[in-house]
Amino acid sequence: MKLSEQTEKLNQYLETLRERFEKGEAPSDRKDREFFNMVKEETTPVYNLLESWETDALAVVKERKASVHPNQIQSTRENMELLLMHSYYLDARRKRYMELYTSIRYVFDLLLDTLEES
Repeated sequence: MKLSEQTEKLNQYLETLRERFEKGEAPSDRKDREFFNMVKEETTPVYNLLESWETDALAVVKERKASVHPNQIQSTRENMELLLMHSYYLDARRKRYMELYTSIRYVFDLLLDTLEES
């Protein structure tokens, strides 16, 4: 899968997660095994995609094909991982959640813009 396709897919996940955060309800029991397994099952593909996205994005950045700094790529992966958990457990304030969301979105859009230009 090309980097632009990976980024688009992650953008879609990002939107889905934001909707989940805004419309979802916190789990009644954070230690519920069934809930944990459901979260793990739903988030594993995103974690896997994030891992390959980071590798591919860093390669593109090193070739200077994108005007994104390597630290932005690493931070975006970390922020997306945080957002994943906050989306299910609803354990972050909305302001903090939206800061993470905006930061991730910015890097995805920047990366997509520079990839389209080249």
